[in-house]
Amino acid sequence: MIDNKQFYINGAWVNPTTARDYPVIDPATEEQVAIISLGDQADTDAAVAAAGAAFADWSTRPVADRIAMVEKVMQVYEARAAEMGEAIRQEMGAPHDLAHGSQAPCLPWALEDAVAAADKIHWDAPLGDGTPGAHILHEAIGVVGLITPWNWPISQIALKVFPAMIAGCTMVLKPSEEAPLSGLLFADIMHQAGVPAGVFNMVNGDGPGVGQQLSTHEDIAMISFTGSTRAGRLISKAAAETLKQVRLELGGKGANVVFADAADNAVEKGVRHCMNNSGQSCNAPTRMLVEASRYDAAVAEATEVAASIKVGPTTEAGRHMGPVVNKTQWEKIQGMIQVGIDEGARMTTGGTGLPENVNRGFYVKPTIFADVTNDMRVAQEEIFGPVLVMIPFKDEADAIRIANDTPYGLTNYVQSKDGPKRNRMARALKAGMIEMNHQSRGNGAPFGGIKLSGLAREGGVWGIEEYLVSKSISGWD
Repeated sequence: MIDNKQFYINGAWVNPTTARDYPVIDPATEEQVAIISLGDQADTDAAVAAAGAAFADWSTRPVADRIAMVEKVMQVYEARAAEMGEAIRQEMGAPHDLAHGSQAPCLPWALEDAVAAADKIHWDAPLGDGTPGAHILHEAIGVVGLITPWNWPISQIALKVFPAMIAGCTMVLKPSEEAPLSGLLFADIMHQAGVPAGVFNMVNGDGPGVGQQLSTHEDIAMISFTGSTRAGRLISKAAAETLKQVRLELGGKGANVVFADAADNAVEKGVRHCMNNSGQSCNAPTRMLVEASRYDAAVAEATEVAASIKVGPTTEAGRHMGPVVNKTQWEKIQGMIQVGIDEGARMTTGGTGLPENVNRGFYVKPTIFADVTNDMRVAQEEIFGPVLVMIPFKDEADAIRIANDTPYGLTNYVQSKDGPKRNRMARALKAGMIEMNHQSRGNGAPFGGIKLSGLAREGGVWGIEEYLVSKSISGWD
């Protein structure tokens, strides 16, 4: 069992001021695999002070030097990528192939994305023609608090840390206490790479503890948070007193609009995308809206695909689904599946309880609800599990109405062979991201939403700009 109760502060591993032991449970086995400590105010204060002391030097180093430091992290990571995959497998239950093949590679992807974006930032430039002496500088906002989730743990750490470093910020990271092993390993990689003391600090803790302390700390200039909408509201309220900037990447209830002329594999891909990572992705397409003429066939196909998804041990290779992160999440999902049944939705596969031949672990049956109406709770609330709801629509206008009838606005999806129709849908759908025909939005594209999905933009130029403030100057020579 891993026993690491220390925090990484000012370039060194330090003991907590007061030990508050917290067990880390492997959700596939329900067994304790590690023990960490949760920080308190003294630990948070020490980390913030270290970041504050390092800010003047780090923020004034040439951008090229900051990029070179980030690239050293990549060199160290390459030798430790397998460790990261294993940490993620244990802490949040991603099956072996998902942990090693999709989760762990998020770090180099985010790092390379941030490095490429840095060249596109106008760090120091004239305002423009016709304004002699007018100049604009883009500078680091200050010490930032980074609060990351458990569902894509290293992805979210990397999407915040590397852009912040390149921007010139110093930082305190609070990883999720539910998935802290990747954060501990990341801190060790940063140390091994020689990141200057105080630039990066990490304190484990929970939301009401370290999360609240960072959000209210007068020496923190900005909070970047990824997690639930409920927690995002609390952070915004906590940060208001000090008028710090807040960037929130929150939940979603993505509509996947499947027109009658969509590709033959559109439904299958939509189901598998929804069930990926055991449904624990904020941008999952969890509402499948299908044009009426194709609806019955789509329900039959979705049911067959979901029923074929195997659930199995995280230690085994293969394209199977692992557990959800913990008992609390499992019970919430079970409750929402029961809500769907009680609301009168037609459950075509899945349901409550553990999958067949499973007697331990927080596994959920891949579940499909058909004939859902958009006013049902299962259509409006983020379940954050392997549950797909299916809703028929009449025409393009009806699809837009249903898709936009949600408090969330993260990612919506469109499946059609008709290019002009896809473009009309992309303009009409209210979300920060629109993915069409299962195509990637492209390297350097921003990730973020609107409405209750938050207003952050991570990745590409936008991801670095989150950590910058502009300074307008006259009389520049």
